[in-house]
Amino acid sequence: MLDLQPLHDAILNGDAKTAKALTEQALAAGVAPLKLVQDYMVPAMGEVGRRFECNEYFVPELLLAARAMKGALELIRPLLTASGVQPVGRVAVGTVKGDLHDIGKNLVAAMLEGGGYEVIDLGVNVAPEQFVAAVKEKHVHIVALSALLTTTMPSMKTTIEALKQAGVRDQVKVVIGGAPITQRYADEIGADGYGESAAGAVALAKQVMG
Repeated sequence: MLDLQPLHDAILNGDAKTAKALTEQALAAGVAPLKLVQDYMVPAMGEVGRRFECNEYFVPELLLAARAMKGALELIRPLLTASGVQPVGRVAVGTVKGDLHDIGKNLVAAMLEGGGYEVIDLGVNVAPEQFVAAVKEKHVHIVALSALLTTTMPSMKTTIEALKQAGVRDQVKVVIGGAPITQRYADEIGADGYGESAAGAVALAKQVMG
């Protein structure tokens, strides 16, 4: 029986090369793709999140673990799709119009992918219309808006207004996050949830999807 604990450890330690090699090895040995995700990869990212919350890990460690996870997932995702395994939910993530910061957004995307969500990454400087299009065309369940500048925070409100005008606001949950964002601001603009850090992204997504 193949010992798969090293896969968990490779993701936890941000060793992308080893994580990918071990995933290839496990798949070649006939281990079910879903087992790799649920039993080793998701728990590893969960532990990464815990360490981040406890200040044992910082953004660099989080980014490395996310990259290791992503590399391994690239091998697994096509197999899951082919076997008809449905993602937990579909999330469109993007940094709002006027803002070009992507570290936080990338972390959130990686954590969500690790949690079994299908992520549609719209990138940075995303116009409200692009979020609306993602809801209509990709049938996303959650729209996740990121902003790092106080000057771009109003774009979040504009995006929520655009979703309302397009008649799709009630079809999705909107969550927001970023350095200047607070729960109070989320309540003010009518968002469904607020995430203080990328580490809590999966818990927040589960909470809003109820």
